[in-house]
Amino acid sequence: MTDEDLRRLFEETRRHFDVVAERSDKKVEDTRRHFDVIAERIDKKVEETRSHFDVIAERIDKKVDLLAEVVASLREDFRGEIDELRDETRRGFAETQAMIKFSHAELDRRVRALEQAMADLQSRVERLESSTH
Repeated sequence: MTDEDLRRLFEETRRHFDVVAERSDKKVEDTRRHFDVIAERIDKKVEETRSHFDVIAERIDKKVDLLAEVVASLREDFRGEIDELRDETRRGFAETQAMIKFSHAELDRRVRALEQAMADLQSRVERLESSTH
């Protein structure tokens, strides 16, 4: 092989590598464009998802706020009911205690009256027995 043949071979090899490199650069550029398009689509989807999430989060916040108001209202209602029940129970206990005290006093009065009557009868029986002896 002559020097000229060798130079031609090197020149052809260089041109071949340039063509391959050019094709490779084109494919790399095509791949970059393709990934750029995909990245834009992903960014758009992320933004849509974020927006959708924000809307849902806002709805949930409103529902939680409403629920908190309902719970607070129910708590107040229950407190009122509990206070009323407590007052009714206290009044009922007080009335029952008053009735027990009244009944006790009445029973005590009646027992004393019976005891007095028994004492009177005992005294009469003793007088009668002493007069007959």
